[in-house]
Amino acid sequence: MGAHAHSGGSKLYLSVWAWLLALTILEVILAYRQIPFQAMLVILMGLSVVKAALIISYFMHLRFERFSLFLTLFPALIFCVALLFVFFPDSIRLHDLRVP
Repeated sequence: MGAHAHSGGSKLYLSVWAWLLALTILEVILAYRQIPFQAMLVILMGLSVVKAALIISYFMHLRFERFSLFLTLFPALIFCVALLFVFFPDSIRLHDLRVP
């Protein structure tokens, strides 16, 4: 792998930054909308996963790594998502216990 394999230039990084900014603005806008709580959790977590993937891929330069590294990290992602599904029901229960 030569030096050119990692070069994306400022244009690429500014483009990724613009997407991250747009997703963050979308998250803030959604936070002020009257959306059902469960749907809000799923949407915001999905957007967070997309943002994390962009950050990991481009700013941590993992997009340019070998496929074996992906196969090493992917099970950790699956484990984290599984843990979220364990904690989501509890957060919904606590939300329902809250006094209006």
